[in-house]
Amino acid sequence: MIKRKLMMVERIMYVDPETPVNCIFSAKIKGELPEQNFKTALEKIQQKHALLRVVIDSKTEKYPFFIEEKEIAPIPLRIVERKTDQDWLTESQKEWKILFEEEKTPLARVVWVRGQDVSEVFWAIPHCISDGTTGVTLMKELLQLLDNPALELEPYEAFTSVDEFLPSNFNVKSKKFKAKLYLTFARFFFMLQQKSKKRNLGKNYVLHQKLDPATTTQITQKCKANGISVHALLCSAFMQAFQEVKGKEAKGKVISPVDVRHFIPEIKEDHLFAFAPTVDLAIKKGSSDLLNNAKQIKEDLVQKIGKMEARELLWMGEQMHPIVDRMISMLKSSNGGHDVTLSNMGRINIPNDYKNFSIETIFSPTVAFPWLNSNTLVTSTYNHQMDFIFLSNEDFLPKAEAAKIKEKAIALMTTS
Repeated sequence: MIKRKLMMVERIMYVDPETPVNCIFSAKIKGELPEQNFKTALEKIQQKHALLRVVIDSKTEKYPFFIEEKEIAPIPLRIVERKTDQDWLTESQKEWKILFEEEKTPLARVVWVRGQDVSEVFWAIPHCISDGTTGVTLMKELLQLLDNPALELEPYEAFTSVDEFLPSNFNVKSKKFKAKLYLTFARFFFMLQQKSKKRNLGKNYVLHQKLDPATTTQITQKCKANGISVHALLCSAFMQAFQEVKGKEAKGKVISPVDVRHFIPEIKEDHLFAFAPTVDLAIKKGSSDLLNNAKQIKEDLVQKIGKMEARELLWMGEQMHPIVDRMISMLKSSNGGHDVTLSNMGRINIPNDYKNFSIETIFSPTVAFPWLNSNTLVTSTYNHQMDFIFLSNEDFLPKAEAAKIKEKAIALMTTS
């Protein structure tokens, strides 16, 4: 039976029992989907992933914990009749705000925006059990089972503590001293911070844009010709666009999450997991040499990833539970030192064609953060089309400004 405390990073994404932070992963499907196949598919997916059979108890102990619910309800399916191409986006924004609070209900929902020949299907999952790779996995499994309900999925053992990821030579004694030092510094830092009452009271919004295959190819060829990665070009273009639109208010820095599975192979690609370690990437203030900035970012990223100690980061996070509430409070009230959190998922590894339907496209995930600086860009590529999701809050970054930033950045990436 599963019973474990939420990791520090899971607690940050959980926030508290009253704040929903839900990730939405959507696919557009051409063809007929038999309704009865959904029930079988969702049952099998729930049996495979232990985290889809738990609830969060935030009342019984000092810190919230996952606990397996023996009488867990099936993953709910909500069906909406499709009227326009934008219904999936409207429905996904509704799902941002709905808590997973009902007793004995799993931490996942599926919505089917049902049309005659075209449908959108999406997962809504709390961020505290899900990163981008999780969304891809759940979508891939759902599509496989909708096409072939006889398919069997292999369950896996859920981890019970981050200690399971520690190498045999991990010196807990010396690391505990380091952790105590960090915790003391952190407490002192928070003590010095003036309590800010600033909060985002405006409306969360999403800007969506999908590039056609020709424009997407143009970007990838530009990167190849200049020896840079698409991720580095994205970072460079968006930081420059922020500078052009926001002027002196621009920070010239992005926060970039990295898939933890690169560092901890025990966490398999098809395992549900929420922690993505991040790297800070910056450009020189006022610098507008797009390609040079991208080259510098690529070098910086390679260097920072090379030095990353993900196992230690996970363990160290577990020593920081006493200050998590203060971290969350700061995220809700601080402007932060970055322009945007930029998550590039790269090529989405989901097949196009199935026996009974085909996938027209996959959309980059959306999520509405409760942070003051909620600027988030998620990009992905599917079927030779790059997809952009830009999310923020009207209070922090007006939607019209965000649209200008997105347009400028894409123009920078596509002009030779």
